[in-house]
Amino acid sequence: MKKNAIAIAALFALASCSTVKKGIPAARHYEPTWESLAKYDESAEWFKDAKFGIYAHWGVLSVPAYANDWYPRNMHIEGTDENKHQVATYGPLNKFGYHDFVPMFTAENFNADEWADLMVKAGAKFGGVVAEHHDGWSNWASKINPWNSQDMGPHRDLVGELAKAIHQRGLKLVTSFHKDRNLQLFQDEKDKWLDDTSYFPYNPNMATSSTDPKIRMMYGNIPREQFYANWLGELKELIDNYSPDLIYFDSKMTKIPEPYKQQFLAHYFNHSVAEKKQIVVTHKEGELPKTVSLEDFEKGRNNAITKDFWLTDETVSVGSWSYTNNLGLKNADEIIDLLADIVSKNGALMLNISPMANGTIPQNQKDILLAIGNWLSVNGEAIYGSRTWQIFGEGPTKMGKAGMFADKVTYTAQDVRYTRKGNVVYAIFLGWPGNNTPVTLESFSGKVFDFVPKVKRITALASGEEIAFTTDDKGLHLTTPSKKIDDNAFVLKIETE
Repeated sequence: MKKNAIAIAALFALASCSTVKKGIPAARHYEPTWESLAKYDESAEWFKDAKFGIYAHWGVLSVPAYANDWYPRNMHIEGTDENKHQVATYGPLNKFGYHDFVPMFTAENFNADEWADLMVKAGAKFGGVVAEHHDGWSNWASKINPWNSQDMGPHRDLVGELAKAIHQRGLKLVTSFHKDRNLQLFQDEKDKWLDDTSYFPYNPNMATSSTDPKIRMMYGNIPREQFYANWLGELKELIDNYSPDLIYFDSKMTKIPEPYKQQFLAHYFNHSVAEKKQIVVTHKEGELPKTVSLEDFEKGRNNAITKDFWLTDETVSVGSWSYTNNLGLKNADEIIDLLADIVSKNGALMLNISPMANGTIPQNQKDILLAIGNWLSVNGEAIYGSRTWQIFGEGPTKMGKAGMFADKVTYTAQDVRYTRKGNVVYAIFLGWPGNNTPVTLESFSGKVFDFVPKVKRITALASGEEIAFTTDDKGLHLTTPSKKIDDNAFVLKIETE
């Protein structure tokens, strides 16, 4: 569509936002009201610059290593494949419950420094781990939740070790929090199990119905007010003890009453003021106001440039977020293409990895991360600190469903994504167009904008080779180099006046 020529010219004249000094929150006190909380800048400048991070689904749910990360729930549903596997492998569920996996979560090979080094080599600018998944297991030294990694299982403060290693390397720390779904909801708090969104289905013949004060806490089978208080208290522990830069929430925050969410946000915002650092909170499907948080699209993304910055969380694996014995994997090329598409539309990517229960990150996952890191070490200029151009891209491949769980697409070498820094536009080809191949970028024609930037110089970012070009009313014409530069996305640096 056409754009106002003056407005676009003015936008091109803007210097890259990556040079702006990282913001710190205003020195004020935030009250637990939406009006007060809305005064916080929910989108940190560091996050807009970072673009790419890595976290891990890891904990007791990694122990069974079967099916997927919903195994802890499905093992309790009679007739499912997971239930049959559980009974055949470990015996009846009235004899061996999910909580009996806890001693088997040993983490003996976990090395926080090695994890953090891998994140750096992969090009991540923020990193972390699932602090607590739906299963009610805390990966930190919790004083509130007895089911925690310091008192049980590994007998180590896993979040604490990783937080130290990540911050020492200059990365930002993310802790994801999935506890909301853990809560079981009952009619009159005792009789009939009503809620099919709970991770653990109530069954009178299984531990999910236990009345033991300790066991029932893991299964979310506790009074609502106790659950809400624990939810808030555990978040305060994470904030006060580890100072995460980003807290990611999974679905079902609708289970938590507004006052608790407001108290959490006020505590987190005021902590960030004391720490003099900008923090980020993410939500899914409108479960927090956009005035206080950024939206996350699990395995999805937008199909156009948006005004609001956003996040996609995606996993390196296929079929499960946590480790399984037959875990399928994506390849580095499709993840790089996904990253380019997300960044071109004003988003960031948080990529999940799936360590084994003992803390080992399998080599095939490492190889994918290192390949991404190699690409970013050469082409990161087009990603880090960049901002959107006037159009996110061009090419034949179109997204279907946008938002959460977007339709999977396979990009071609004719699909191009654009990012910008000041007067430089980066054209990211999602594949190699071919040696000595003529290419026309129609986005540089009058068909797209009233104002067409005058191109001064084009170079191949990976090699520094200068590319000859011409322009006319059909677009920007160039010929690719005579030799293939990259097996993954190919980037041209287009300098304009």
